[in-house]
Amino acid sequence: MQIENFKIFADLVETKSFSKAAKLNGVTQSAVSQQARSMERNFKTLMIDRSQKQFNLTREGQRIYEASKEVLHVYEQLLSELQEMKKVISGTIRISTIYSIGLHELPPYIKKFLHDYPSVNVRVEYRRSNLVYEDILHNSVDFGLVAFPHKLRQVEIVPFRNDRLVLITHPNHALAKQSEIDIKALAGHKLIGFDPDIPTRKAIDQIFRDNKFEIVPVMEFDNIETVKRAVEIDHGIAVVPQATVMQEVKQGTLAMIPFKTKEFSRPLALLHRKGRVLTPAMKKFIETLGTDFNQIRGS
Repeated sequence: MQIENFKIFADLVETKSFSKAAKLNGVTQSAVSQQARSMERNFKTLMIDRSQKQFNLTREGQRIYEASKEVLHVYEQLLSELQEMKKVISGTIRISTIYSIGLHELPPYIKKFLHDYPSVNVRVEYRRSNLVYEDILHNSVDFGLVAFPHKLRQVEIVPFRNDRLVLITHPNHALAKQSEIDIKALAGHKLIGFDPDIPTRKAIDQIFRDNKFEIVPVMEFDNIETVKRAVEIDHGIAVVPQATVMQEVKQGTLAMIPFKTKEFSRPLALLHRKGRVLTPAMKKFIETLGTDFNQIRGS
């Protein structure tokens, strides 16, 4: 019995999918099935209830899963302690992030981290917000980065930074010449919005409701890049995170107007699964994210 057996079985239980467990471990779906049957032969008991259409464990299978997690935790803790004893900062960090953070907020931190720890490999995947949480729960990645984080029992939330929400328009739009704008002045204008299930869209809708008005977007998109392109061709205005539009504002393809009287912000957070053993490299990455954004951007 090898440590990989416990890892594959734990992934199978948590994803409830032979194909997903196979992908996580870089093996075939058939290999996952064979591993499960091999463990059943080793323990001389059935672990998976195959009489049901949905994935279910037997009572013995549940106990083996719990023990597998304990074995994996001790093994990962040992590896982490050995690295710390040797003062080794290496390995691979897998990150799942929403587009706006991955494209506009994260790069300066990644650049600094790789400069400080060149032996670490960082892999970044761009996902919708709900899939970032799924990646964390399934142990597909080490960290997730989202906006407006919501609490889950199995997920640890580490505040990252707050990003200011601003209005963007075409440079020739009627609102573009204002130095600042009241949120209520947006009523009656064509709005380009994010898809309704995206947390930033929900927060913007709530801001409108709090100010006693509502705008139904004329267009809805699932990522910040498409929203910006629609505003650039003057199809409407949009409320977006400030950090995502700095390049276009500098180039003059978009106008950015801050809101007056009250600043609306978007909290960002780093996620990881509770109880997860953090390697020295992961700890250093969290430390890097705690570095001031303006300090990194100016370096």
